This record gives sequence, C-alpha cells and structure tokens, in this order.
Amino acid sequence: MKPLLKFITCGSVDDGKSTLIGHMLYDAKLLFTDQIKALELESKLGSRAGNIDYSLLLDGLMAEREQGITIDVAYRYFTSSHRSFIVADTPGHEEYTRNMAVGASAADLAVILVDVTQGLTSQTKRHLRICALMGIRHFVLAVNKMDLTGYDRKHFEEIKTNFEHMAASFNIASLQVIPISATEGDNITENSSHTPWYTGLPLLPYLELIEVGQTPAQDQFVMPVQRVSRPNHEFRGFQGQVETGTVSIGEELQILPGNESATVESLLFADEQAEEASAGQPITVQLNKEVDVSRGSVLTTDKNLQVNDMLSASVLWMDDRPLHSGRNYLIKIGTRTVPGSVMKIKHKTDTNTGEKLPADRIYKNELAECEISLAERIPFDKFSANASMGSMIFIDRVTNMTSGCGVVERSLQRSKNIEWQKTEITPDIRARQKGQVPLTIWFTGLSGSGKTTLANEIEKRLASAGYHTTLLDGDNVRHGLNKDLGFNEGDRVENIRRIAEVARLMNDGGLITLASFISPYESDRENAREIIGNGQFITVYVNTPIEVCEQRDTKGLYRKARAGEITSFTGVTGPYEAPSHPDITVDTAQYSVEDAAELILSEVIRPKISR
Repeated sequence: MKPLLKFITCGSVDDGKSTLIGHMLYDAKLLFTDQIKALELESKLGSRAGNIDYSLLLDGLMAEREQGITIDVAYRYFTSSHRSFIVADTPGHEEYTRNMAVGASAADLAVILVDVTQGLTSQTKRHLRICALMGIRHFVLAVNKMDLTGYDRKHFEEIKTNFEHMAASFNIASLQVIPISATEGDNITENSSHTPWYTGLPLLPYLELIEVGQTPAQDQFVMPVQRVSRPNHEFRGFQGQVETGTVSIGEELQILPGNESATVESLLFADEQAEEASAGQPITVQLNKEVDVSRGSVLTTDKNLQVNDMLSASVLWMDDRPLHSGRNYLIKIGTRTVPGSVMKIKHKTDTNTGEKLPADRIYKNELAECEISLAERIPFDKFSANASMGSMIFIDRVTNMTSGCGVVERSLQRSKNIEWQKTEITPDIRARQKGQVPLTIWFTGLSGSGKTTLANEIEKRLASAGYHTTLLDGDNVRHGLNKDLGFNEGDRVENIRRIAEVARLMNDGGLITLASFISPYESDRENAREIIGNGQFITVYVNTPIEVCEQRDTKGLYRKARAGEITSFTGVTGPYEAPSHPDITVDTAQYSVEDAAELILSEVIRPKISR
C-alpha cells in the first residue's frame, strides 16, 4: 500500500468541494451503514428536493448547513484498497481564507475546484497562490458541474489552458486536470460515459497512484526543542520531533542559537532506549555535558541553518486590522516565539495577475513580501530548504490571536555586520553615579487629558529632590526627530517606536525619562515596553473623560476634528485603546495636578527609583 496522502479541497465558494468529497466516500463505499442512512434522512430535509446532498457528510456546523457553505476546515480520514488519506475540506468564502491556509499548511496535494460555468475566479487564483506559498507542489484541477454545460469539451479546455498558463509561474511538480460532476458522480471514482474525450484517470484512482515525494529529505539532523524534561536531578533530556535527517548515539550536535556543541549520550522513545532516530519521530535526547538548552533551541548537524535577527518573508495577512511597517507582533518560528516587527513592506502581490505592487499597508487576505526584525537572534532556514524551520506565524500581542502566516525567503545579511558596542562605562555605572534607578514613565491618554502638565509637575519634583531627568513630549519630538512623520496609523506606529528607542538610550544614560504621548494603540505601548525593558517601564493612564478634554481644548483640535478639518483624530474620528493593565490610573478631572503628581510619585515612582 502506498504511503498516507494528505490533501485539501479548495477553490471559490459553492464550487462543490464538500459535495465532491462526500460523493467520493459514498461511491467508493467508504461509509458505514448508519452514516449512509443518516445522510439519506438528512437529505430529505435539505435543498436538493430529496436527492442525496453529499456535502452534509463534511459540513458539520449548523451555520454551514443553513447557508450551504463551508466555514471551518473539515478533516476526514479514509482508506481505499490502495492508500490511506487525510482530506481537509476547506472553505471557499473569502472571509474564511485563514481557515483554508491552515488546511494547506499540512497538505501534500491540493484539489482545486472550479465551477465550469464561472471559470477561474479571484478566490481560485488566491487559493492557488496560498497553496504554492505553503509548499504544495502537486495539484489537481477539478473542473466541476460539467453536467450544467452538457459536458462540453470546449468549456473544459478553455479553463484548463487558462489555469496551466497561470500555474506556470509556480514551482509545481505535477498538475492533472479532470472534468467532473460532484453531484452526478462523473469521473470521481470511475470514468464517465459522458466525457469520452477525457482519457485520463478519474479523481480517486489518480489520488491512489500519485507519488507526492516532497523535496528530497535532508541528510542533516534538525530537531527544534519543545520541552526540557527534568524529572529529577539525575536526568535532563531535550524533547522534540526530528524534522529532518537522522541522529544516533555518539554523534556530535550543534546547539543553536548559542552555537555550543555536545555529543548524544542516549536516545529515548517514551521510556525505551534507542540507538537511532529519524525524521518524523518524537524523541528525548540526552547530551554528554551541561549546555544551555531551552524550548526554542535547535539541536542539529546542519551547518547551513541561519542564526539571525533579520529576515525577508512572504506573508499572508489574516487580521482585520491591516499590517503597517513598524507594527510589533510575537513571531513564532519552529518552537521559538520572540517579539518582532515588520521593518518594511517591500511589495504586495496582485491575486489575479501576480504583479508586484508597491504598498504601505497590507489588508486581510493579501499576500506581501516583508522585511522583518526580531528582538533576538534565532535559528531558522529558508522554507524551500526546511519547511519546519522556515514557516512562521504572527501573533497579536494583545489578543493572542494569529494575525498572519508566512514563509522565510532569506536571511538579511546586513544585520550580521552590526554588533552592539559595549562600552567600559556601562548603564549600571551611569545609574550608580547618579544615585538612582533609571526608568521610563509613559503617560498615555487623550489629547487635553493633562499628560504633559502632569509629567512636567512630576519632573519638577524629581529635579528638586536631586534626581536626573528628561521629558519627551509628543509635540516637541515632531519638531525634529519625527518631523518626517504624519498622523496615519503607520506613521503613528513609527513615531512611538522611535520614541521608545530614544527613551531606552536615555535610560542607558542613567536618566529617569518621562514620556508624554497619546500612543492610542495597546500593541504600540507593549512594543515600547519590550524595547525599553519591562522592569524599567511604568504606564500612567491619564483617564480624563473626553468631555473634559474637549472643554480644555486650548489648541482647538477637537473643534477642528468635529468640523472635519482634522482626520483620524484620536477620540473623535480615530480609535483609542485604553491600557489593559496600567501601573496606575488617574483622572485629572477628579484630582488637582499637584495631588495627581503626588499620587503617582508615592504609588509607583519613588518605590522604584531610590537606591
């Protein structure tokens, strides 16, 4: 029997994906008797006038059955006389493209359905690109609903030619185009008498025979560490799945990113000793000496793995909020998750033509190539060389939802020649010289809430007590450092990133830094915290009601925003995301400036800055 085949069905909405798989299972007699009876009973209540609705075998959600569309990915395992299969029936609706991408990420082959009466749609082309992005190299184009055209060969050949031209730009190993009718069963398990002009195999026999060998397996051993097992003081093992190559006892391994080396002392499958392990196997590795290994480290013999903090990647964006340069996320590669940000969007790809277009932001379901900066150097590889070490996801730091996925195209070499220069006078020496603990106190709130007034009052009190301070104000930095930035979302992200970098340098100089910025986005404030350091960052939320802020409106900004003279004004036409966990919250409508300053000093600042 041939090895397991994992494949997906994809394509535009209502192209017949669920119906196809359901009919295949039915005709191949791969269903139990109770499943057949349930299907026949449910079909009587469906939308096919009592005829069997094969899609009901896959569409399990009530919303799917009501709307007649697939929403979630439906996985089905089945076995024929020649092969075992896992099929992922993925949604065709654009709203659920992220679900389709999840199904494609684990597939060896894609069956793309096309409605012969509709031809190639934008979603069909998008799904082809996503499949290619996810490393799928074997494709079947199933031209469905041939019965609606009287099994006309001309329509079929036209779609086949157009698809082959489009697919020529991708690295495709095999492509089979099959005319089918998912409802009538033509060319699904047996050749149809309605298409005598088609001489190829029906769909199921084709899937049973195709060889889907991936890129030739690497000889080099690679295992990302998922867990460090330490049940007692005598045992320390590193657990994970072997992604490529083999490993045996006595072999010398390199540990990345630290670049230490050690020899394999023992290998265990569960609690049984083994002499060797190969790709796909979960193992525990014991080394002959103590080395720095934690979750996210990589044990390997591969000298070509990159260790870097900058890379270029092709990205599929899945979030409702667009991606801007400078936006910070958690980025997961292998088993390691680190903060990172998109430095530059090089271009986005037109779904229909493949043309590379300039872009300053990427919207949901768009594809783009981006340059990414990570908070630390981590091991990775090009996706084409090692899928497990070259695939990545973007995680929203506030909601913890997956915002996007991507594949590594290359390491950016320019960062390898840049090293942080250590000086003999360290930040700690500078702080001790000043007799204080450097901090950044970050004031956030609406325009007119009293942020800068409050920060100014606190700085005066700190200075009079002998502390060394500096104050960064939103308006002031835009006169110089950030003069080139506007007020759209992307520029606001970059504005806060630059300020955070300046505040960190001020802290390195031993100074207490007070930063007064609206900073409306929670993710940007979290990015600032990450840059400056969690232990040196204090969030002060100046939660003054907007009605009070408008009454103060000394600059007339609210009036102009209400009149439409200012666009994207925070609190009026632009969003403000309140801090979820501020160190302290004050309302300057309830407290005088003096009382609010004393409250902040006594509650959060003085306990941290005194040595």
